[in-house]
Amino acid sequence: MRIRHWDRLGNGGLDFTELGFGAAPIGNLYRAISEADAQAILTRAWEAGVRYFDTAPLYGLGLSETRLNHFLRGKPRDAYVISTKIGRHLRPCPPDQRDGIGKWFEVPARNEVYDYSYDGVMRSLDASLERTGLDRIDILYAHDLDVANHRSQSGLDAKLSEFMSGGYRALLELRDQGVIKAFGAGVNEWQPCQWLLERGDFDLFLLAGRYTLLEQAPLASFLPLATKRGVGIVIGGPYNSGILATGPKPGAFYNYDPAPEAILARVTALQTACAAHGVRLVDAAFQFPLRHPAVVSNIPGGQGVAEMDSNVTAAQTEIPPELWADLKAQGLLHPDAPV
Repeated sequence: MRIRHWDRLGNGGLDFTELGFGAAPIGNLYRAISEADAQAILTRAWEAGVRYFDTAPLYGLGLSETRLNHFLRGKPRDAYVISTKIGRHLRPCPPDQRDGIGKWFEVPARNEVYDYSYDGVMRSLDASLERTGLDRIDILYAHDLDVANHRSQSGLDAKLSEFMSGGYRALLELRDQGVIKAFGAGVNEWQPCQWLLERGDFDLFLLAGRYTLLEQAPLASFLPLATKRGVGIVIGGPYNSGILATGPKPGAFYNYDPAPEAILARVTALQTACAAHGVRLVDAAFQFPLRHPAVVSNIPGGQGVAEMDSNVTAAQTEIPPELWADLKAQGLLHPDAPV
């Protein structure tokens, strides 16, 4: 598995495998998977050389972190990189009142409480260390500072203000004291990432679904600024919730909902162009974001060993340069996208 070394601060940095492991699916996202199946997926990833694992308290309301505890126990701590997130606390509640019913299955009965304060970051880190069983976390991301989660721009503005006046200070201290190697934000929208980068000393952003074979809007301003600052980008959701992996089949998902006709038509054109060059759509979708100099890792999800195997194949596939040129010529790829 190819490695990308990142060292913005001159503190030794971190080694990211180009294929990382996005651990939301092992938190029983959309369907329950057994403990044995979760461990089998993680084992397959490790055997393939994956050494970057990203999780969060939200994923399975703590289940993802505890399953990583089981898996990483006994692994040499310096052999992998792990990130988790801050911004939510988990509080026990009656099972019929838990959050995420219909999204997370067979998970602990917990309510999510947003908290981007200074103390909130410290409590969240302590809780994640307990759930993972680790003595340190490499990267902390402020989670879901976006309009979708906070319902309005004014709601987001309030959370951004809370974070910059509190949680941001905590993350700076943790990094400066060597408790963590790096910090940033994990968000599904690029605009808040740029807002944060313009106002703080961030290291890494986990950007989900917004720089893909289907979407390249961050090329206008956010990605150039990240490159200029030496900020690393981890790409989450490179398949836009599935459609770039499954293709434009009936019921294909785009951004967590059934894909609209316009997206189905565009993915059909992408798939046709890929097929003309003998390339699987999923392979091109995985490889495209890695062409950007700021990108350090790509973390698609995998809820089965077969999906993990497909991700491994995609990570090892060589894409003919003619495909990228063809996509640009057809207007299916931003003309300035690095390829």
